[in-house]
Amino acid sequence: EGQRGVIYHTMKFCDYYGFEYAALNARGDIPMVKVETDGSSQSASQLRTRLEAFGETLRGTDANAPTARRTRDGQTYVLGVDSGSTSTDAVIVNGSGEVMAGVIMPTGAKATESAQRAKATVLEQVGLSEDDLSLKVATGYGRDNIPGTDISITEITCHARGAHLLAPEARTIIDIGGQDSKVIHLDENGNVLNFVMNDKCAAGTGRFMEMMARALEMPLDEFCATGLTWKRDVRISSMCTVFAESEVVSLVAQDTPVPDIIHGLCESVARKTATLAKRVRGEAPYLMTGGVANNAGVVRALEDVLGAPVRTHERSQLCGAIGAALLGLDGMR
Repeated sequence: EGQRGVIYHTMKFCDYYGFEYAALNARGDIPMVKVETDGSSQSASQLRTRLEAFGETLRGTDANAPTARRTRDGQTYVLGVDSGSTSTDAVIVNGSGEVMAGVIMPTGAKATESAQRAKATVLEQVGLSEDDLSLKVATGYGRDNIPGTDISITEITCHARGAHLLAPEARTIIDIGGQDSKVIHLDENGNVLNFVMNDKCAAGTGRFMEMMARALEMPLDEFCATGLTWKRDVRISSMCTVFAESEVVSLVAQDTPVPDIIHGLCESVARKTATLAKRVRGEAPYLMTGGVANNAGVVRALEDVLGAPVRTHERSQLCGAIGAALLGLDGMR
């Protein structure tokens, strides 16, 4: 009695409790998150993200919001920084929730330095200094390594909030980032109903596409555009990055047209992502966020596999940073 949620823990690769979990999950009368561990600390950051996001879903984020600073001119400006494995994004919103500026920078070898650069750049765009900021909010896997921020919120909650601004009608978010993929099911108010993450390997992520482009000796932009000119279906049977690369090399050796190979890779990502969407009972309308939203081939393949339009937005890659700033602003109110 009084139970608000269930954390269902199993050991990795153990299916012993599979039927019990499926039965509990089918009931749908209490929020539940399933986590798998192998007893080591190697996946601690991913596990923490899942658990913190689950907690935010149950209790919200307002309880952790600090008191906002008084600024020199009395105006409200909130900074949101999304520190990811591939890019570090930063935005500033004003007191009305309008996005004033946004930047996307490569994370590189040091997440802290890239966050500082992104913050300095976005402040310069709008002619503000740090003293003008009422609140600074961090998200992403590097959120705890960004100095000077007031609060950190998981990317699950931030993408949900940002997506509700970019596409209020969206009910399912597909976020394919550099090192993981997430599918988030929303209610009509933009609240998280359920989410699932693929963070155990590079399958279906932006890193997967980067490595396949490298195998074909093509820049990523050219890789994405070339895949749109495919003529014949080519199925990539393995989602493992290493084995998929071997398949690509074999197809090249067979003189398979490169656009057909790339389309096959896009479809393999789409099938993997559609499986995640099914697990959270995803439904249209769909919105795609993260850097892979810029890959039209993956977007079209997702539409084919899901049987529904998949919308993108010019600010899809900034969605997490936008959500972080808006959640900070919501807490102030």
